[in-house]
Amino acid sequence: MSNQTLTPSEIAELGKVGVLFGGRSAEREVSIMSGSGVLQALKSRGIDAHAFDPAERSLGELEAERFDRVFIALHGRYGEDGSLQGALELLGIPYTGSGVMASSVGMDKITTKIVWLAAGVPTPTYAVIDESTDLDKVVADLGLPLIVKPPLEGSTIGITKVTRAEDLKAAVDLAHKYDKLVLAEQFIEGREFSVPLLGSGPAARALPIVEIVAPEGNYDYQNKYFTDDTKYHCPAPLDAATTAAIQADVEKAYRALGCEGWSRIDVLLRESDGKHFLLEVNTSPGMTGHSLVPMAARAEGTSYEDLCVQILRSASLKAGAAANGKK
Repeated sequence: MSNQTLTPSEIAELGKVGVLFGGRSAEREVSIMSGSGVLQALKSRGIDAHAFDPAERSLGELEAERFDRVFIALHGRYGEDGSLQGALELLGIPYTGSGVMASSVGMDKITTKIVWLAAGVPTPTYAVIDESTDLDKVVADLGLPLIVKPPLEGSTIGITKVTRAEDLKAAVDLAHKYDKLVLAEQFIEGREFSVPLLGSGPAARALPIVEIVAPEGNYDYQNKYFTDDTKYHCPAPLDAATTAAIQADVEKAYRALGCEGWSRIDVLLRESDGKHFLLEVNTSPGMTGHSLVPMAARAEGTSYEDLCVQILRSASLKAGAAANGKK
């Protein structure tokens, strides 16, 4: 695997870079791991990169620091949900990843499903639960087991697999600790995959598919980030037709949401009939030692450092580009 050396002019073109990580979301710990890796990678290429934690510093300091662009390594609320992207648009600072609309829609699993279904993208049947919802009807409509999750969290936070109707209320109460509305989904029995993507618009493309084999099928927060018990296969051992079908739907889903720069979409392949279903999108994916975007890039021969530089180069203003006169 080759590492590309940046020329002095290329380094100068990237300018002074802020790497945003930490933040105030429930995924702060993972974000610190992601951002620390990105910061080290960019510095190793000679880039003038600096750490910036929005939980400890005012966003106004981004402008005072005169950053030419920022790499967003924040996950979850206040970093991946469009709020930070809106602030950066107003400040006129180019940033990595999706813009305000795609970030906010992608962060909300319920709205994501609505867009995907309208675009003809396969996703599990679902129900939205609030305080007035008849939980018996949810079980009747979706069947058991089912998955209950807060729609605005990531990293499997607040998620429960419900196998008995009498356990649904407790699962909903747990998810309600994070969000007002709760998402219940039909459980898909099968293999678990994740598909990273790079690029924007027609040029966006899926990277090699990663299969995730977690202990007892439990790909939870601990097994995602802090153990070596979960096994990953990349490229995933799938036949060519299945691989092409999943990648095509993932690219369609990415474009339907208007994602830019990079993302990662989670997919389930049902054992009973071989059909696949898209679960959710991560518009600011993890960049830790266990993360899947770097893993898929390595399968194509791209090092972690080169991936970070490639993503940084894609930093841009979206809605405010013309008004600010920046690119």
